[in-house]
Amino acid sequence: MASKKFTLVLALLGLMQATTFAQTMNDASDAYVFDSSKVSTKHMPQFNEFKNNQYPYPARPKDEWELGGGIGGSFVLGDRAPLVKSYIGGITGNITLRKSLSHVVSIRVGYSGSMVTLPQQKPHYPGSFADGAKNEAHMGSADLLFSLNTLSHYRGNPKTNIYALFGYSLVATRVRTFQTPVGLAAGFHTYYYPTAGLIGTFGSATVNGRHAWGLLHAYDLGVGMSWRLNEKWNIGIEEKLITPISGNDFLDGHSQGNSNDRWSYSTFRVNMNLGTKSGTRTEPLWWINPNNYVYNEVNTPKHMKIPTPVLPDADGDGVTDQFDLEPNTPAGAAVDSHGRAKDTDGDGVPDYKDKEILTPQSCFPVNADGVGTCPEPACCTELRKEMANMMAKPACALTSLPSVTFKARSAKLSKDAQAILSSAAAQINANPDCHVRVVGYETSASKQAQQLAWDRVNAVIKYLVEKGNVAESRIIFSYENPGSTASNTVDLQPTTDNGPNTVPAPHPQYRTTH
Repeated sequence: MASKKFTLVLALLGLMQATTFAQTMNDASDAYVFDSSKVSTKHMPQFNEFKNNQYPYPARPKDEWELGGGIGGSFVLGDRAPLVKSYIGGITGNITLRKSLSHVVSIRVGYSGSMVTLPQQKPHYPGSFADGAKNEAHMGSADLLFSLNTLSHYRGNPKTNIYALFGYSLVATRVRTFQTPVGLAAGFHTYYYPTAGLIGTFGSATVNGRHAWGLLHAYDLGVGMSWRLNEKWNIGIEEKLITPISGNDFLDGHSQGNSNDRWSYSTFRVNMNLGTKSGTRTEPLWWINPNNYVYNEVNTPKHMKIPTPVLPDADGDGVTDQFDLEPNTPAGAAVDSHGRAKDTDGDGVPDYKDKEILTPQSCFPVNADGVGTCPEPACCTELRKEMANMMAKPACALTSLPSVTFKARSAKLSKDAQAILSSAAAQINANPDCHVRVVGYETSASKQAQQLAWDRVNAVIKYLVEKGNVAESRIIFSYENPGSTASNTVDLQPTTDNGPNTVPAPHPQYRTTH
């Protein structure tokens, strides 16, 4: 009988699980991960570290409790035929309160009560009770439930909760027999303690048997399945076995001597989530797949730090190494979209080496400098000479100019410095083909040192222009760090080069006016 009942329960669970694979995926939201209202004060430090990318794991949310109740059939699994004609079940009911410990493990406490009518036994069996018996039980249980389908890599939140349970029960039970064994006075009922198996008589048929209650320690095993109806309600079925820890052979009304009797409860359950109207709790965690956050973050990142991609370009030509067909072109060389040095005239000499970029094909082949073999017309030779003479830079007759020395950490021109600059301005004005490079030096790489060098160069140029009447176009502004002891000196260098007569102050907040 028991094996048939177990087979039926397993088949029903299998059918229900098959329907689960046909279900559509429900909401796989991970919004609770970023909602501080759903995080307890205890876990708020972890939530803040997670939000600031200082910790990779989100904080556990507050979730709802589940209040449930069930009703169904109860059985005592004890001695089998030929001792009994059949087993007749009874009724059971329970009320439970369940709370998650994680997405997989939860704890449930509850009360169960049952009353089982035990069958009429075959007559003439020594020590039997021909009119049968009745088992009554009240149980307080604490069980661990293990959700088997919450975690999944292929769907979002589950619509079913398949679980196995294991736990402990404290059972108050008694068995009442309905016919007096041979040797006892007629009309007497017999009660015995299930914990010890001691038989005793307690009066006539009107005695209520209150002295026959016994306590048992038992362990629980079971399986169950629930279906989510909405955010508050779910229904389910459950099969649970309660087995006395030390063994007992008296729960079915008689003892065969080699049986460990146990209770079997098959119930239909209705469960309700106990939440708050303010929405500060999620559904119980066994209804939430924790992989939702991971897969949603991979699909559409909302939290992870994604660095700006840096594509390598070893030769700095603007074409990344992955697509560069010539990854070692010299700096500044013009390249095409594939990173190859341009060869405008197609003579085999890249433009950065070609001294004759547009060599006619009639003048091919060319030499190593890209110059063709065609002789230059006489008219072009003369024209080139004339242009070279016109573009030749005039020579500067000045060979040297004086330097100006400043006091440490000062950009103010002393009287001696002004006299030196007045003399230098006269020399510069007397040589109109000469320009002058004004060079200042930094004492170190600090911002203050850079600005001080700029201030000194600026003071010298200002004096030459305003007091010495030197044209600004003939002055080149320059300052650098020579790594020597000339840091308090500004040099004047004659040159024919051109350059900027002013540059922006590098760190104007540190400007020196004295």
